[in-house]
Amino acid sequence: MKHITLTALVAVTVPLFLNAAEPSAFGAGNLNNPNPYGLTQSERVLLETKKNLRKVEVKSNNQANAVDDLKERLDGFETILDSIGKKSHQTKLNLNKLNEEIKVNSENRAEFEKRVSTVTQTNSEDIEKLKLIIRELSSVIDSINAKYVSRSEFNKLVKDVNSFKSLIAKELKSSSSAPVKKSSKLASMDSATIAKEAQAYFDKKYYTKAIEYYTYLISKKYRPAKAHFMIGEMKYKRKNYGEAISYFKKSASLYSKASYMPKLMLHTAISMEKTKDKKNAKVFYNAIVVKYPDSPEAKEAKKHL
Repeated sequence: MKHITLTALVAVTVPLFLNAAEPSAFGAGNLNNPNPYGLTQSERVLLETKKNLRKVEVKSNNQANAVDDLKERLDGFETILDSIGKKSHQTKLNLNKLNEEIKVNSENRAEFEKRVSTVTQTNSEDIEKLKLIIRELSSVIDSINAKYVSRSEFNKLVKDVNSFKSLIAKELKSSSSAPVKKSSKLASMDSATIAKEAQAYFDKKYYTKAIEYYTYLISKKYRPAKAHFMIGEMKYKRKNYGEAISYFKKSASLYSKASYMPKLMLHTAISMEKTKDKKNAKVFYNAIVVKYPDSPEAKEAKKHL
């Protein structure tokens, strides 16, 4: 399979792909793609936020495991301390008893010294155990500090999430089909007239006004495929290639047999190439050549290939 050329492969598979489900070629904005392309500004922020959330999740899991380990060690530490405390108390009682015995009979001094030596040895061993536990606890604490999600990291994540929410709110506000006041110019016009004036603004390169008119037509569901294509063209001309791909994708999904499909696919391919997605751009260039071999767009596509 590796020895088959890309052109031959496309020649076999692309016609079926285009005839059966042409819009499915557009994967722009798919955040589940290992290498997403054609992302809008909000999608790029969402992708970065997802990555940050994943980092925090991993750190939190590591931290939780370290805390559980620390709890187990602390339980052992408390048990040993309790044992040492009991032994120390018993030692004190023994010393007091021995001291009393010495007062009664000085001959017991040798026995007293032997017992003191034994007690001292036992205490030394307990102290060494305590030092070992302290070193182990220090190691666990150092591990937690290394994996701990710092306040600055957490604050940055919160800031990223809030920025994303703000960005989404702005985009929804700018692109939503909010009701137009009855007193506005567009509300008083029929859709066909609005479409005609939108085209006129486009021809004059008054893109801001044209986008406003086509967006209104989308909200009214008047020829939405054409309206999405026209907005995509203006985004393309303004070099907003990621947004252009998104509008082209939506247009193709609404009506894949439109007369402007060759241009839509060519500009999609160029936009992909501009956003460094050369692999998918090449697929689109080949698809244009196969699907529309006699079109000016096919001639242009061959130059890029």
